[in-house]
Amino acid sequence: MGMRRKLVSGNWKMNGSLATLEELDGIAAAAAAAPNIDVSIAVPFTLIHPAALRVPGLAIGAEDVHDEDSGAHTGCVSAGMVREAGAVFTIAGHSERRADQGENSHDAWAKAAAARRNGLSVILCCGETEAERNAGRAERIVQAQIEKSVPENATADWLTLAYEPRWAIGTGRTPTLDEIGAIHAIAREKLRMMIGDCAADVRILYGGSVVGENAAAILSTENVDGALVGGASLTAAKFVPVIEAAARL
Repeated sequence: MGMRRKLVSGNWKMNGSLATLEELDGIAAAAAAAPNIDVSIAVPFTLIHPAALRVPGLAIGAEDVHDEDSGAHTGCVSAGMVREAGAVFTIAGHSERRADQGENSHDAWAKAAAARRNGLSVILCCGETEAERNAGRAERIVQAQIEKSVPENATADWLTLAYEPRWAIGTGRTPTLDEIGAIHAIAREKLRMMIGDCAADVRILYGGSVVGENAAAILSTENVDGALVGGASLTAAKFVPVIEAAARL
């Protein structure tokens, strides 16, 4: 456990503008004041380059990439393009992409592989719907998503998993700490079956209504190596407390 540094990563989703990049100043300062953890922010495509220029010490990422390196894919953006813009990581398989764009675990696998080909790290998401949890299928759903979306050559130096129960995102609801810990343990065991002992070094984040008030309890849970934060990452005032909570552990 001591070998896995905590990671607190923000996801701005379809929010932000050039004017709101000033929020990154406070976030970057908090990250610099917490050298024992890692901090990153995924921003919309249009903000990657200006964000990377504004806060060169903060890891800036893309919220998504296409699974092809180039081609006739109007409106899409490749992993190579976002890396050239200044991104160092991307998110793949986010539940909102699964729900709103109809993406599946194979799509997440292809995007993770494309990101790796182009030198990006990947936060790979998995998580069940409310109906799936109510039916007692949460564990099986997460195992199946990991099996279908983790590339064969995955290693801890570029892959991070994120468990985000889809019913907890943006709702203010979170699973119990026991429920979070149980899924994280299952996810790590599934990883171990796929990639061997190096699974012990892969960070598994929790995502879903993480805020300053609940961050310390969630991040203290076994096998929880950090947080993927949505709404609370949009301002320094809300995101910095999550960073500080992680840094105190």
